[in-house]
Amino acid sequence: MGKFVAVTACVLLALIALILLVVAGYVCYVGLTYERIPDNTALEIENNQSGTVALGVEYSIATYNVGFGAYNHEFSFFMDSGKMKDGTEVTGKNSKAASEEVVKTNINGSAALISEGDYDFILLQEVDLDSTRSYHIDQYEIFNAAFSDMTRTYGICYDSAFLFYPLTDPHGKSLTALASYSKFKMDSALRRQYPLATDISKYFDLDRCFVVMRYSLENGKELVVVNSHMSAYDKGGIVRHQQLEVLNAFLADEQKKGNYVIVGGDFNHDIAHSDGMFESQQFRPEWVYSLSSDDLVTGYQFVAAQNAPTCRSTDIPYEKGVNYTVVLDGFIVSNNIEVKEVVNIDNDFIYSDHNPATMTFVLK
Repeated sequence: MGKFVAVTACVLLALIALILLVVAGYVCYVGLTYERIPDNTALEIENNQSGTVALGVEYSIATYNVGFGAYNHEFSFFMDSGKMKDGTEVTGKNSKAASEEVVKTNINGSAALISEGDYDFILLQEVDLDSTRSYHIDQYEIFNAAFSDMTRTYGICYDSAFLFYPLTDPHGKSLTALASYSKFKMDSALRRQYPLATDISKYFDLDRCFVVMRYSLENGKELVVVNSHMSAYDKGGIVRHQQLEVLNAFLADEQKKGNYVIVGGDFNHDIAHSDGMFESQQFRPEWVYSLSSDDLVTGYQFVAAQNAPTCRSTDIPYEKGVNYTVVLDGFIVSNNIEVKEVVNIDNDFIYSDHNPATMTFVLK
């Protein structure tokens, strides 16, 4: 009996030691493979067109977070949690899309939805290039085929190690980009880095960035179009405040040059004073913070529509009137640009946890 106990104890100790070794090895792997892309990284411009942007002409732009093709109505995300108004606490379930077919349906649907608008500029966020969560489907190639007659560029915003969480269905490795398209000749494209948290959460957040694209104008100035995606999982909004400081410094510099600037994207803030505007059976999530034009440097304003929400909560599957919804997507515009119209496309979150935001404008 004593020998049996001793052998059992040795086996248990060996198993514990093996588990600790595996955990330590994985922690080392994640730490050693973590690397941020340097700031001010020049990006390749592909399929560059010959058209030029002119003053006094009306143009259109759309921004759309396509949610890496996973978010049909049944999808809820494992990193999100919230609370129903009846007091029930809820947490998302899924770490990856339900199937390859779901990803293809959502990305092709998103491409078709945007194609209908025949926009002059298109800004997309969360476009997976090679990710476990989206079955390694190259979504950039799908959008390239849909917008084959447009100039394009992309900046990597997520290049993670293999994340073994949740243990029962790991999120895996992700390679994700901000993808941008236009009908005009692009002079340059530059990837700018946003600040991130310095604690362990940095390993699970996107490598937040914004992509700066420049177009020459007849008056010697430039139209500067920016594709941006700010942090979401940021308790207290501290990192997002730091990111706004970086963006504001960039905007101030462009204003000194007299350039025309449009920043489009997913700001992960309520930028349309839309909290409580749309029917919901959930309380406002703690990650929803507000931004207004007062938070921007002089000479710029937020431009966002209130006709429909652009983001839904993902702690539960989607049901209209049940999920919390808000406007997180839209534009920042310099005061030398006249905004003609801003409209959110109410697609009822069929292909993503976001709806597209659109704007028509004229360079004065």
